Amino acid sequence: MMRFSDLSEQQILALAISNEEEDSRIYRAFAEGLREQYPASAKVFDEMADEEVRHRAMLFDLYRDKFGDYLPLIRRQDVTGFIYKKPLWLVRPLGLAEVRKYAAEMEYETARFYRRAAEAARDASIRELLDKLAEAEDRHETYAEQLQEQILTKTARAEEDETARRMFVLQYVQPGLAGL
Repeated sequence: MMRFSDLSEQQILALAISNEEEDSRIYRAFAEGLREQYPASAKVFDEMADEEVRHRAMLFDLYRDKFGDYLPLIRRQDVTGFIYKKPLWLVRPLGLAEVRKYAAEMEYETARFYRRAAEAARDASIRELLDKLAEAEDRHETYAEQLQEQILTKTARAEEDETARRMFVLQYVQPGLAGL
């Protein structure tokens, strides 16, 4: 395990690229897990995944300019201080409230990482991009809310709320009644 303070700028950028790629895949997994019961919310997570892909591309472009094409493998679990999280995206069926909470925590942790990484960066262009991404991650909650307003119409929200209620009854209430 490496300590964050021991990472070079090259390793910090490689870790940031890895994080963005992983986050986009988590959002895609959330979208797929929600698509059948919550199609409008799935579309929101698809958009969030696309945003993470754009962040990864920005990071990789800067990385390539500074360090070339070789990208070392470094992941969150390789660095002390990153919080282990249960892989919620593997759980089925996905609960909409749980997924939204998990996504908000992801964005908070990513913004925190970028701020810390920007403080450690000596290169001005790296620091500038990391600061820009920290601000973008801070805005993601607002971005997600805007997407929900655009995509989750009142009708779609009502349908998803009703689906969530039915799922709760089928998963918890009905099995409990069957045991009486």
